[in-house]
Amino acid sequence: MGFDASTWWWIATGILVATELYTGTFYLLMLAIGTACAALSAHAGLASVGQMITAALVGGLAVTLWHRRQLARRSQEPQAPAGHNPDVLLDIGQQVQVDAWQPGGHATVRYRGASWQARYAGSATPQSGVHTIRGVDGSTLLLDA
Repeated sequence: MGFDASTWWWIATGILVATELYTGTFYLLMLAIGTACAALSAHAGLASVGQMITAALVGGLAVTLWHRRQLARRSQEPQAPAGHNPDVLLDIGQQVQVDAWQPGGHATVRYRGASWQARYAGSATPQSGVHTIRGVDGSTLLLDA
């Protein structure tokens, strides 16, 4: 039983995809796109040198484009500190009721069925009422009106 060139390219594609699933390295999927294109070029009857060039060009271009996209994304999104990043803390943006503020802008609030310490992080004088969680400092909620 002999394998033709396209079969070997499909096997390489499967190995790259399986390795990506194991390691989580997304760049391997970009290389797998290149090997899949080489398999398709083998099905189309392209010579083995053309298949290798196809795999290298398509895979290399996919890796380059993905890498440039990642760099552009990182440069556009300033990362907020974890205590103020709503992607990290889902509590940010939620609202709590403050019944009374203590001196120094501190309060105890009920949130998610528990008592939390809170500190006023706004610029105005704190008033009782509904406040929005703007961040978390340790176990203290940072609130703003």
